Amino acid sequence: MKKILNIRYAVVSIILLLAVWEIAFLLSDYSSALFPSPLMAFKALGEMVVSGQLWESILTSMRRFLIGYGLSVLAAVLLGLLLGCFGEIFKYINPLLQVLRPISPTAWMPFVVLLVGIGDLPAIVIIFIAAFFPVLLTTASAVGKIDPIYFRVSRNFGIRQPALLWKVILPAIFPSIANAMHVSLGSAWIFLVAGEMVGAQSGLGYQIIDARNNVRADYLLATILVIGLIGLFLDFVIGRVEKRINKAWGGE
Repeated sequence: MKKILNIRYAVVSIILLLAVWEIAFLLSDYSSALFPSPLMAFKALGEMVVSGQLWESILTSMRRFLIGYGLSVLAAVLLGLLLGCFGEIFKYINPLLQVLRPISPTAWMPFVVLLVGIGDLPAIVIIFIAAFFPVLLTTASAVGKIDPIYFRVSRNFGIRQPALLWKVILPAIFPSIANAMHVSLGSAWIFLVAGEMVGAQSGLGYQIIDARNNVRADYLLATILVIGLIGLFLDFVIGRVEKRINKAWGGE
């Protein structure tokens, strides 16, 4: 029943969006070449599907995203566990992390492009940076907040590393890590598109720039719609993975 209600809410919200879009198109004084209707955008979407352009862009962007995001989460969790276990070291490193964390990943883009050129690597690096700091800081902080009683009980039962990490530390901090992964996933997907607009010659971000250069607003809006739907799908997938892992570790 809950799933049916969620689907109904999603359908109604999409219908409302399309209705507002259509009304804005009818009332607007802009040319349809600059501000197309929903129907024109969906026709453009169909053209991209038939030509194969859309699938190629999606596969390229998803490959970059999975590599950058996967490496970022892995590195952030491992380093966060290490810093969390050595709290005194984390106290010295944390100020540096707090200085780097607010810097927008796109601010690094000119430097990255100068170092590695254009192609896949700049976009992957930007995704890595976008996802790294939220997961790292959350992991390190969560380890430091674990109730000491867990460790005392573990010692009483003879649990030592690496079993302590897998059976005690990770289950205890997993909800915090999962929340950080949710937040960082959205940021990483956003900055993937931004990275592809500058440092790539393919992908969904580049497709937006190409549509703009060719004055194809219908292609541009269709691509934006696809980007939003993929972001929603990725959020759904990570939510399902989170629930499965949490259940395996004794969560609800």
